[in-house]
Amino acid sequence: MAALVRDLDAAACRAPQVAAVNLERCLGGLRGAGLRLGVATNDSESSARAQLQREGISGFFDFIAGYDSGFGGKPAPGQLLAFAAQLGVAPAQVAMVGDSLHDMAAARAAGMRAVAVLTGPAPAEVLAPAADVVLPTIDGLAGWLAGR
Repeated sequence: MAALVRDLDAAACRAPQVAAVNLERCLGGLRGAGLRLGVATNDSESSARAQLQREGISGFFDFIAGYDSGFGGKPAPGQLLAFAAQLGVAPAQVAMVGDSLHDMAAARAAGMRAVAVLTGPAPAEVLAPAADVVLPTIDGLAGWLAGR
């Protein structure tokens, strides 16, 4: 089993990704607005870091956690609570952005805002009941936050 997990994590590090938006512009804008950013994924931390480095955006993030980072995986809130604790902010001050019901459940369990994006396989009608807002992509996050 350990060898299989190692092989799958290694393959995830190499898996090609397609950005839904211009990540440098989007993340740079969020950081420029004073927001702190993190990644909480059910992939391994090493594959998350590899993907972020490949895209040239790892420097935008203050926190990166995978299922194997010691905080558990989603839908449990451990990764999200660790992010808030590392930044020294109350969970209620954090918005969790995700594309799955596991993401929305983790946000709720952590006491955070749940922001759904439609860049994963789940459609709006599935995500909407579990989210505070459903956005087409993360490009809409800054506008939503400004309007709250």
